[in-house]
Amino acid sequence: MTDLKPALPARPYFSSGPCAKPPGYAPEKLSVESLGRSHRAKIGKARLGYCIDLMREVLQLPDTHRIGIVPGSDTGAFEMAIWTMLGARGVTTLAWESFGEGWVTDAVKQLKIDPTVIRADYGQLPDLSQVDWNDDVLFTWNGTTSGVRVPNADWIAADRAGLSFADATSAVFAYDIDWTKVDVATFSWQKVLGGEGAHGVLILGPRAVERLESYTPAWPLPKVFRLVSKGKLAEGVFKGETINTPSMLAVEDAIFALEWARSVGGLEGLQARSDANAAALHAIVAARPWLGHLAADPASRSKTSVCLTVEGADADFIKAFAGSLEKEGAAYDIAGYRDAPPGLRVWCGATVDTADIEALGPWLDWAWAQLKA
Repeated sequence: MTDLKPALPARPYFSSGPCAKPPGYAPEKLSVESLGRSHRAKIGKARLGYCIDLMREVLQLPDTHRIGIVPGSDTGAFEMAIWTMLGARGVTTLAWESFGEGWVTDAVKQLKIDPTVIRADYGQLPDLSQVDWNDDVLFTWNGTTSGVRVPNADWIAADRAGLSFADATSAVFAYDIDWTKVDVATFSWQKVLGGEGAHGVLILGPRAVERLESYTPAWPLPKVFRLVSKGKLAEGVFKGETINTPSMLAVEDAIFALEWARSVGGLEGLQARSDANAAALHAIVAARPWLGHLAADPASRSKTSVCLTVEGADADFIKAFAGSLEKEGAAYDIAGYRDAPPGLRVWCGATVDTADIEALGPWLDWAWAQLKA
């Protein structure tokens, strides 16, 4: 056992949600003119609209797709989508981690649809060729709790009859997404942008809008889920006229992150930062025989929420491992998700600096040596 401690990461924030703030962030840097004002006032609408415009710009989202700020984080956005649009045809759900399983539960127990469920164990990706695109299809683009992602959008049929529903909360701003293949996408600011929680973002393609305007589900819809008025899409939602009251402080926080994203090169800059972080963490893993990737296949391995195996570790070992690093101020919140196999999870999204990932390696050695001794 050694008591010699490595140099600390400058920003040891490796949580997979809420994630690290953008470099240079400080609360006093936020614009405060909209705070204490109504979100329906001119200034409130302007800032909400500006936030939407920035998301479109940085995501390189085509004009064919609408983007709106909705309640309930990514979960609220995805549930809004499936509660308002499912039931018109068959449904296939893909599940290879906790949040995918959550959408299965919604479809089966809440909406009482009898979906086709295609599953894979943690660390694996289901056989995507099994998907029948006559169905509506629900999937997570990047499995935050398993570190497994779809490699691209090639498996999504261009001539699909059903709609594609992508929970993309830890994928947007990190991967190239072919928006012609995505009818519905959801995310929250708290992942790749390092923003605050409680608000979700809902993206609708033209086929999703057509579904909303032509289909009424059999079940009642809560007010916060209603996207249609008198048979037409409530367009105001996608111009900053939110369904319920948003936190303007959270909106200003997201604007700061999006302006930072623009300053580092937009989508390409964010992807480059995430790629560099994932490569740095992979180098750490490759150099240590007691560390491994939960996602064995590099083609489907996350570049944002990277899940690691630790030789011989159980839940108690991981708790002690992560706790010792937190106590030292070397790494915060790196224990794997509670439903996942015992292991570590390190966020490698763009708001993390590569130098901090590199500085984490010696601290993993330190914690391993402490516990093994």
